[in-house]
Amino acid sequence: MPAWVRLLPLLAICAAVAAPSARADDYPARGIRVIVPYSAGGSSDAPMRVVAQQLSQQLGQALVVENKPGQGGMIGTEAAARSAPDGYTLLLASNPQVISASLYKNLAFDPVGDFSAISLFVREPSVLVVNPRLPVRTLGEFIDYVKARPGKIDYASSGNGSAQHLFTAMFLSAAGLQMMHIPYRGSAQAVTDVVGGQILVAMPGLAAMMPHIREKRLIPLAVTGEKRSPLLPDVPTLAESGFPGFSAYVWSGLVAPKGTPAPIIDRLNRELKQAMAAPAVKTYMDNASVEIITDTPAEFQAFLQQEKERAAKAVQQAGLKVD
Repeated sequence: MPAWVRLLPLLAICAAVAAPSARADDYPARGIRVIVPYSAGGSSDAPMRVVAQQLSQQLGQALVVENKPGQGGMIGTEAAARSAPDGYTLLLASNPQVISASLYKNLAFDPVGDFSAISLFVREPSVLVVNPRLPVRTLGEFIDYVKARPGKIDYASSGNGSAQHLFTAMFLSAAGLQMMHIPYRGSAQAVTDVVGGQILVAMPGLAAMMPHIREKRLIPLAVTGEKRSPLLPDVPTLAESGFPGFSAYVWSGLVAPKGTPAPIIDRLNRELKQAMAAPAVKTYMDNASVEIITDTPAEFQAFLQQEKERAAKAVQQAGLKVD
């Protein structure tokens, strides 16, 4: 047998091993799609668009944000999970990825395990807000009012399995309150109805609520962070209001379909960290009082697993169910 024939299997193996690196070397060669599994204009959507614009400039290719809301973020998440693992489809990951892993029992995919982590990039506390029509102005008054009307007051969220859903359910469980959950297809629509008075209570991310709070269209009662927000220094945390240890943040990060080549993941991690340090991005996040926080792919993967386990306990303790 000629020597070159004997070498063919070895050459095939070498080519297969080298293929991902070769593709990563000229990445990206075309535009990148970023799936946001929530409605446009929501608290997670706006920061992602700012970051996408900066990444487009750095990479020399367009990053197109595509909103795919529904089923607590799982419609867009599944679309991303089933995309080719080539770095040209990314997903804005947030709390619903880890919450839904426990909340939905019959998902055809794993919201955490079917993705490769790139990095976190922001987090912010939520805020318990009420429409001014509700005759309460403090957390204590709110608790007394709702306790006297079990199951008669509704609260809005951006969808089943959303951070708003879980955080409110956690609070209600801790406070011994009963309220009716009204899930929406996104944060923007939910907040619109709370501002309009169709629903009177919600617990969305703080930054997007500030214009409504300043104009007194919404009344803030408490924040979910470990300490008071500089945006609302007079509004207490839940932890200091009789619920010690209560700490919850809305976070956002980027992930790619599982199997995306490691060199592409590493490249995106470096580019994302650079984008978060860019003046335009930093100014936007600072003005919105959103905390910038980045990590390595391995650290973010570990974070996702930890948050999945933490969410599973919270779902069980709060008795959270999808209606």
